[in-house]
Amino acid sequence: MNEVQIGLLIVGVTLVVLFSGLPIAWGLTLVSIAFLVIFEGPSSLANLPVLMMDELSSFALLTIPLFVLLGAAIGVSAAGRDVYESMHRWLDRVPGGLVIANILACGLFSAICGSSPATAAAIGKPGVPEMLKRGVPAGLATGSICAGGTLGILIPPSITMILYGLATETSIGRLFLAGVVPGIMLVAMFSIYAWLSTIRHQRSLPATLEPPVRYTLAQKMEGLSRVSPFLAIVVAIAYAMYGGIATPSEVAAISAALALALVMVIYRAWRVRDQWQIFRETLRESTMILMIIGAAAIFSYMMSLLYVTQTAAQALVDLNLSPWMLLLAINVFLLVAGCFLPPVAIILMVMPVLTPVLEASNFDLIWFAVVLTVNLEVGLITPPVGLNLYVLKGVAPQVPLTKVLSGSMPFVLIMFLQIVLLAIFPEIALWLPNMAMGAG
Repeated sequence: MNEVQIGLLIVGVTLVVLFSGLPIAWGLTLVSIAFLVIFEGPSSLANLPVLMMDELSSFALLTIPLFVLLGAAIGVSAAGRDVYESMHRWLDRVPGGLVIANILACGLFSAICGSSPATAAAIGKPGVPEMLKRGVPAGLATGSICAGGTLGILIPPSITMILYGLATETSIGRLFLAGVVPGIMLVAMFSIYAWLSTIRHQRSLPATLEPPVRYTLAQKMEGLSRVSPFLAIVVAIAYAMYGGIATPSEVAAISAALALALVMVIYRAWRVRDQWQIFRETLRESTMILMIIGAAAIFSYMMSLLYVTQTAAQALVDLNLSPWMLLLAINVFLLVAGCFLPPVAIILMVMPVLTPVLEASNFDLIWFAVVLTVNLEVGLITPPVGLNLYVLKGVAPQVPLTKVLSGSMPFVLIMFLQIVLLAIFPEIALWLPNMAMGAG
């Protein structure tokens, strides 16, 4: 068999194994071992333990469990509810303000915890029932939280950006900055759609619905006071990282410690039971991510040893596609992959192949990280994997999954528009990191 045939066989077998329900880390490891034994013999397995340990011994990986701890501390507490309630009080007089409040709360919560499913669950649990109670269409209510939750992998701190930086050897600080402006743009576009959609449906709302609650300035400030300490964490992260005061790992440690302290003080989560829940969630998610990283290293080693990675990259270069056509082909591939695989797996499996192709075509790797991330956001709200769809179905069981899906589709189109804008105007992603850290 030649390299192309081996590559196609690897892709087919890997998809079958992953769709079988086997954990991603175990699936990738088993596929790698099987192909290495078949094509290179048992002796090729001798380097695998060392390879995996070398991959996991990177000091930069320390940021992952620390940022996961930060997200767990916020997610386990009632911080998500308070973020949502504060935003709602300030937007009580705006048409569609309740939906916009949820979207803004998703953006803020994303900037604190960096996890999409955690954001969707934390904001969706109080937000969806309240929107349904106020007459917001079920599709808009659930779709806005589904889409808003995806911001967790774009707005810093983002675990997927950390993994991308490790896979492509690019600056994590630059990657974090590159996600800020596109993240704010998506929040704005989601909010504009919610405002227009609410105005369109406003006249058809039943007259029997409860009148909207109005809040005094004192009540608005009261809600803001509970959220302001967590806003301080976001400011502290940005100041420490981009002010040259601390490295990403040090920033992650400081922010995690601050989040734990605030949760213990504000929400009285100092009992052993509360702390156990926080650290259990941290251990479970961190172990999953790190196991996938180690397994992906073995998978990449297998692909390289069998010369599949080099052949695939060369084949893409030999097609002599124009930059626009190459970008279109890559995005279509990522969209399809994102419908079946989680973002972590895609980045670790695909970027070793795509990085030399992107560099040969003079694509900026920092800019492409944002394009890739928005692309992967779409996968979080499209079946069959669509993790955020199932998270929302879990927190709002009264809404059919088909309604959740249909309500998410307009936001998918907005994300497609964002990808187009990023392709036409790369400065959307590159302006802030270039301004703050100089031209890369």
